[in-house]
Amino acid sequence: MVKIDYLKSKAVEIKDWVIGVRRDFHQYPELGFEEYRTRDKIIEYLNQMGIENKVVAKTGVLGIIRGKRKGKTVALRADIDALPMDDRKDVSYKSKVKGKMHACGHDAHTAILLGASRLLKEMEDDIKGNIKLIFQPAEETVGGALPMIEGGVLEEPYVDGVFGLHVDNSLEVGQIGIKYGQMKAASDEIKITVYGKNSHGAYPQDGVDAIIIAGQVLTALQMVISRNVDPRSSAVLTIGTIKGGYAANIIADMVEMEGIVRTLDEESRELVIDRIKEIVKKIPKSLGGRGELERVKGYLPLINDHDMVEIVRKNGLELLGQDKVYEISYPSFGVEDFSYFAAERPSAFFQLGSGNRKKGIVHSGHTPYFDIDEECLVKGVLLQVKNALEFLKRE
Repeated sequence: MVKIDYLKSKAVEIKDWVIGVRRDFHQYPELGFEEYRTRDKIIEYLNQMGIENKVVAKTGVLGIIRGKRKGKTVALRADIDALPMDDRKDVSYKSKVKGKMHACGHDAHTAILLGASRLLKEMEDDIKGNIKLIFQPAEETVGGALPMIEGGVLEEPYVDGVFGLHVDNSLEVGQIGIKYGQMKAASDEIKITVYGKNSHGAYPQDGVDAIIIAGQVLTALQMVISRNVDPRSSAVLTIGTIKGGYAANIIADMVEMEGIVRTLDEESRELVIDRIKEIVKKIPKSLGGRGELERVKGYLPLINDHDMVEIVRKNGLELLGQDKVYEISYPSFGVEDFSYFAAERPSAFFQLGSGNRKKGIVHSGHTPYFDIDEECLVKGVLLQVKNALEFLKRE
């Protein structure tokens, strides 16, 4: 059994190294499935540690630490991609790539997993089972989790559980946020096209007004959530754009609307989409027009396993303190493609406090001034190492 004091001292020893790794990635951000430098640096670090690894899903990396004794296999996951935006911070490690920035902390996640890899590799003689290290691309865009799974990262050896984390500036450094069950939403993008018939605005009887029809569709859509979804299962339907018409004196023959659907379970998800399909098909037809729905299916809902969250909670209490573990009250309608791992294996995803109001580190992710208190890196390393070890101890 690894003693807490020993684990903490080892994490402190590599603190400066982990910070340096994070700052390097921060200066050279890469977008989804373009993370070639990031991938190669990860491989370089793993090779230096003597950790077996291979490329999966083009820019993803899978490392594996094989314990000396047979047992279960646990996986630790980090996402590695950046966002298409300019870095406006005034820091020495500011992004050197115009129009690209690690504005969501994936550089921190990568550095944390590399730090955890380093400590776990040193302990491999005492490890019962295996630890897989999943460095996943493209979380911010089309989703890299599913291609990694399809590439076999959960097989050979079979993964029994997965842990993931995300830095969170709404929590102070030294705190974590946990959530049992439903944590993040499923996502869908929708595009609705309403077709009518052109005519001069002075002779509306000769046309079919797509704008009027679209208005009826838009109004009906507002009833889907309030009158079809069980109020105990929240959902969101937002139409964000509407475009149609050519001139003030012409009856429009086409209107396009685009929006999002966010739901917390698959049953509600399909119910909402089915109701939208009915509305888009039947209302335009009843008014002499025609409607089409295009759905782009996004991420699954992220649903945590209770026992896996318990491991995180107990480790958080032990490593951080009794007042540092917060249970998140309600699911978020944000999305996270860790959900694909959680759908395949018992998993826990948790929020790692990275904010520091005294230092002015308060900006949220996806903003040009986003940064973290780098003290969170050591906390993340400690937690992920302990999560992996505790999981492997369980029968």
